Amino acid sequence: MYYPRKAYPPEFYYDTYSPLWQNRPRVYAFRLQWTQMNPNAVDRIMAYRLGMRQTGLQRWWEQEIPIDGMIQKGELITHNLTELIKPEAYEVRLTPITRFGKGDSTIRIVKYSAPINPHLREFHCSFEEEPICMFTQEKSDNFDWTRHSAATRDTKYTPNTGPSSDHSGSKQGFYMYIETSRPRLEGDKARLLSPTFNVAPKNPYGTTSSAYCFGFYYHMYGKHIGTLNAYLRSKSQTTTESPIWTLSGNQGEHWKQAKVNIQPTSAFQMVLEGVRGPGIEGDIAIDDVTIEEGECGDPPPKNLRSRAPSTTPHIGQLCVVLLLLALFVHRR
Repeated sequence: MYYPRKAYPPEFYYDTYSPLWQNRPRVYAFRLQWTQMNPNAVDRIMAYRLGMRQTGLQRWWEQEIPIDGMIQKGELITHNLTELIKPEAYEVRLTPITRFGKGDSTIRIVKYSAPINPHLREFHCSFEEEPICMFTQEKSDNFDWTRHSAATRDTKYTPNTGPSSDHSGSKQGFYMYIETSRPRLEGDKARLLSPTFNVAPKNPYGTTSSAYCFGFYYHMYGKHIGTLNAYLRSKSQTTTESPIWTLSGNQGEHWKQAKVNIQPTSAFQMVLEGVRGPGIEGDIAIDDVTIEEGECGDPPPKNLRSRAPSTTPHIGQLCVVLLLLALFVHRR
């Protein structure tokens, strides 16, 4: 069979979810997808030459994407572009290659835009970028959470509260906190809402019981610390109800981690609520918020479901009684 020496151009597939949701603050990835025009009318396509350059720059860099077997008509081919720098756009050139050489190229522009409703597999937000991972402030609360770093935060009036660095130990790193100085009053609330996450159905009936681990680091240092609450808000829910996690009072001058298992049955948001305590030394901070598919690996601390009284003191008392009894028998 005679094959033309030049392969037809690939056709980019645009109707896909992109860019990929990433857990790194300064880079993003993009799922490039395409089909091949008339793949059976030419010799087998052995590879694609991928060329890419940042828009506005002259230099291209290239790599080859090997192809195994024959490409079928309409077959969707996928390749992930990684280490793209936010918020830069890139010009992408794709060229099919047969044993006879290069075919016709296709070019498109890849742009960064934060996903609106990411399908949840893994989410991580360290608040390093100004968009704060699409978290939003609830409009019906009393005041807002503040994005700050220890290097720029003014502690002149409240030196005995709030973190001296972000969770990683960096004074330049960012976190979110509630500023409890005046005009804030005791009981005032600030609510921070996560993006809305879609949970994919896991069975033919369209229902799901997916388990996820919701985690975050918190810093609750100061003699006037109020309360930090976490809520799971489902799409069908109009108001938050009882918290899935709660903690009150001074927890010391260091970061601690909270984890709680959640099982959303529909699209959902996480709500982090800071409640102002009785005075100005009550700043509460959060950092490195994560949601991961699967249950939490460690027993979730401060999970409301694990508030049963501890049996450890009773075991300790029993050991003391047995020791005293042994000494009594030995002396007799």
